[in-house]
Amino acid sequence: MKNLVEEKDKKVKELQDNINAINFTPNSKMGKMLIARCKTLQEENEEIGNQASEGKIKEMSMKLALQKSRNAELVNQFEGVCKHIEVLTSDVERSNETIVILREKLKERDAEINRLKLRLELQHGNAVEEEEEEMTDAYANVEPEPVPPESEDLALTDQVFMQLLFSL
Repeated sequence: MKNLVEEKDKKVKELQDNINAINFTPNSKMGKMLIARCKTLQEENEEIGNQASEGKIKEMSMKLALQKSRNAELVNQFEGVCKHIEVLTSDVERSNETIVILREKLKERDAEINRLKLRLELQHGNAVEEEEEEMTDAYANVEPEPVPPESEDLALTDQVFMQLLFSL
C-alpha cells in the first residue's frame, strides 16, 4: 500500500512538472525569474572569462617581457663575444706576421751559420794542410833511428801514429 501511494505521488509530481513546462512562457512570473537568472549567470561567466583571459594575458605579457630582457642580455653577450673574437683574430694575425718575420730571420741566420762553418772548415783545412806540409818537411829531413829489437813495438806505434797524423 505504501508503495502504491509513493508511485501515485511520483506520477502526480511528474504530471505537474509537465503542466508547468507547458504553461512556461517568458512573460510568466517564473519565466521572468528564470530569464533574469540566466542573464545574471551569463554576465558572471563573461566576467570570469574576461578575468581568466586577462590573467593569462598578464601572465603571457610578463613571460614575454622576461624573454625580451633575456634576449637583450644574450644579444649584448653575443656582441661582446664578437668584439673579443675580433681582438683575438687581430692578435693571431699579428702573431702570424711576427712568425713569418722570425722565420725569415732564422733562415738568414741558418744561412750565415752554414757560411761561417764552411769558411771555418776551409780555414781549418788550409791550416791542417800547412801543418801537414811543415811536419812532412820536418820529418823528411830526419833519418829514422835504428830500433833495438825490444823496442820494435814502440817503433810500430810511432809509425802508426805518423800515418794517422798524415791522414788527417
